[in-house]
Amino acid sequence: MLLPVSIIVLFMQRYTVALRRYNLQLLNATLVIPEIQATTRAKGISPKFKSFSYLYDEDHFIDALSNDVAIVRGLPKDLREARKKIKFPTVSPRNSATPEYYITQVLPRLVKSKVIGIIVNGGNCLQSILPTSLEEFQRLRCRVAFHALRLRPQIQALGSQIVGRLRASGRPYLAYHPGLLRDTLAFHGCAELFQDIHTELVQHRRNQMIKRGTVKEQLTVDSVSRKMAGLCPLMPEEVGLLLQALGYPPTTIIFLAGSETFGGQRMLIPLRAMFANLVDRTSLCSQKELSDLVGPEDPLASDLPQPPPPKSEKQLIEEWKRAGPRPRPLPPPPARPFYAHEKEGWYGWIGENDTEPDASPIEFRRQAHRLLWDALDYFVSVEADAFFPGFHNDGSGWPDYSSLIMGHRLYQKPYGITYRPDRKIVAALFENVSDHRYHPPRNWTIAAREHLNRSAGVEGVVSSAMLSRPVSFLSHPLPECSCRTPKSPAVQPVKDSNGRLLFGGEKECPDWMVRSLAMASAKNSEPQNEDYEDELPEDDSSPDMQQESDRSDVNKSSEQDEEMDPDD
Repeated sequence: MLLPVSIIVLFMQRYTVALRRYNLQLLNATLVIPEIQATTRAKGISPKFKSFSYLYDEDHFIDALSNDVAIVRGLPKDLREARKKIKFPTVSPRNSATPEYYITQVLPRLVKSKVIGIIVNGGNCLQSILPTSLEEFQRLRCRVAFHALRLRPQIQALGSQIVGRLRASGRPYLAYHPGLLRDTLAFHGCAELFQDIHTELVQHRRNQMIKRGTVKEQLTVDSVSRKMAGLCPLMPEEVGLLLQALGYPPTTIIFLAGSETFGGQRMLIPLRAMFANLVDRTSLCSQKELSDLVGPEDPLASDLPQPPPPKSEKQLIEEWKRAGPRPRPLPPPPARPFYAHEKEGWYGWIGENDTEPDASPIEFRRQAHRLLWDALDYFVSVEADAFFPGFHNDGSGWPDYSSLIMGHRLYQKPYGITYRPDRKIVAALFENVSDHRYHPPRNWTIAAREHLNRSAGVEGVVSSAMLSRPVSFLSHPLPECSCRTPKSPAVQPVKDSNGRLLFGGEKECPDWMVRSLAMASAKNSEPQNEDYEDELPEDDSSPDMQQESDRSDVNKSSEQDEEMDPDD
């Protein structure tokens, strides 16, 4: 499970990275266990802290890639000292970097310095579509993303418990990620969707991006036109209305994923009014379960401003005597005090300062905690019966949280319902009913339902592939990351205008994989041990029952439309 985190990867010039079948030697190097930047900045998280194993199973990562890449857990002592003194180079390749870039730019520097660091932002450091000669290399990327990178057992165990609690009532659940992130809103110019302090915060971050060169546009843009172009996230209220149009009843269980929802809980009020069973990790887990996942931590001083120490009576008398001749003017009235709850969040500085202060150690620790919550929610979202993204980078940038979940679900659970709404079409739909959103005409409900159902089918997969796959194969890992067993039916291949394969046409799985699948099936059919009685239950619903449920939901929605729409 590859999360959209920034990592540091170190390579040593000692061994040969030999890829199967083609024996392609891109770098004559040994891989050092990667480090997650958000955790390396949070010093003193735990006395047993290790960066990579904060999220992932380190032993499994090494074992899974033992036949492909030589991996060590850390640098030798002499190289470790050189790293502390920053004596070896680091590079930050673009998402579109080609294999030739590593051979011509990275390899010479590696040979010269013996160690090189590669900073990977967003989980992608190589072009998405590789030439046919690098087919096996692409499969290696698939094994890393979907098999070698496995969340550590504690995260998986708690995630399985959450899934079990969500399905305890015997009903399916839908996972929803709002995509309301401050960086996303600032990058795409969506500040005017909010009010007051939140617009100012988004504009401040956008100004920072312009200074760094990340955004090459003006500071102020028309957010309404951006939203109509499909560049801004769907608001939770809009998602609730779309789910109602799809026929989801008010009792639907919706799991809210993601550690950050910009604007806070007030943004979720309309959605919670439509669907009372809107839950998240905090309502499904006890505080002890979450703290056990974090583990023991070293104490840190609070980052809240401390009031000045009180003055003694003697000090006050001395100040009075030194204050000058009488009569004295009255002092100015004190300014409104800022209370502690106004400074607790990352936005607390804006009440007193014009510039955003540097993050404190405790804020770095909160960022590391948010990685844990994102990993936990990622697991639950992949296992969900349906997934609805409030925003995903459909070919417009690096892979984000929702697009990675959608790609993982396409690889692991292609039978699951994954909506891929076209936000430009959705914005036009809401523009047509701007005056009566909660009582839309019946033809609007049918149009919204048809669009979303198409987005969850083959048509949505193909259109998403044409947009996302050229940018990131993690958002659409087909067909390179899949194969067809002899018993599975062949799917009609779908190609783009350039003749590149987008969907279907997968090759037959190799014999060793077929044997592994047979062994796994036999193992799953065995009776489970009592120690695992709380594991994720199997979904016993048959396709016929699912179709009947869908038809009943559609009928319910039609009846509701007739009741709610007096003008139709």
